[in-house]
Amino acid sequence: MTDELRPEALLDRDGVRVSKSPWGADDEIGRLNWITKDSVAAILERLDGRHVFDLSVDYFIGMPSWSAAGDPKYDIWMTHTPQGAINDNLSGAGPALHEKFSYCGDSCAMYTHCGTHIDTLNHLGYYGMFWNGWTPDRDLGSRVWTKGGADRYPPLIARGVLLDVAGMHGVDCLPDSHAVGPDELASCARTQGVELRKGDVVLVRFGRMKHWPDTNGYLLNPPGIGVPGARYLCEEAGAMCIGGDTISLEALPSEEPDVFLPVHCYMFATAGAQIIEVAWLQELAAEKIYEFAFVGLPLKLAGATGAPMRCVAVPLR
Repeated sequence: MTDELRPEALLDRDGVRVSKSPWGADDEIGRLNWITKDSVAAILERLDGRHVFDLSVDYFIGMPSWSAAGDPKYDIWMTHTPQGAINDNLSGAGPALHEKFSYCGDSCAMYTHCGTHIDTLNHLGYYGMFWNGWTPDRDLGSRVWTKGGADRYPPLIARGVLLDVAGMHGVDCLPDSHAVGPDELASCARTQGVELRKGDVVLVRFGRMKHWPDTNGYLLNPPGIGVPGARYLCEEAGAMCIGGDTISLEALPSEEPDVFLPVHCYMFATAGAQIIEVAWLQELAAEKIYEFAFVGLPLKLAGATGAPMRCVAVPLR
């Protein structure tokens, strides 16, 4: 097992580890360091562009989102309307001009972990320490982190693999809180005839989009991977990122007692691997596209713990 798959520990306490980045003291992107000019060229030269699969969900009022902990739901509102521009002249151009030139504008607000998004490495850690030794007393400002935000990330262009675990079991959706483990993940790859390789973006389909956009049906007690499954994908298969079609990627409530989002904590603080959530995988699964080019473009939100991301899958020749 290489140092990149199991890095040196900066903190090792009560069975959890915070890792020192093998890419150096200034590293803020973890396994995304595996994205290079050569790796991007190798995947892009194999594209079959006859069909592009959109892996992102729409944003709309009432969409399922993290709100139980008090985080803001997605909201959107008009800031300028055609008749309003005539009546209040907020643009300063004058009512007569806006009789001819109609003006619309809008604004939105949301939690950064809303819709299809990527979690950054400063999202969760252990004992007040995060990936590569970041600590709030040194690296957190008044509003955002000075380390690890999505503004540091390159475009995510890599080999993608779909593990359709729900499809392997012959169900539309796995049972509530079902924790997918290493054996299921390995069996799914074998059944689909797909090889897991170092540097892959691995997307796991649990089938939860069957319930989208019903809030309770989608959010409550989702299936997902457990910590052993995350360790298998990160430490044995060498996944660069892991994503899924649920709000959490991991099974909730956790199969372990007295923990809080243990898969997230392990992946960020220990493995240096990002999580992609709320991915639309239904069409990929229906077409049995298990290997593809993954292209993900997160918003460059400086210092944020997550960022909305438009992502697509392009089949390979």
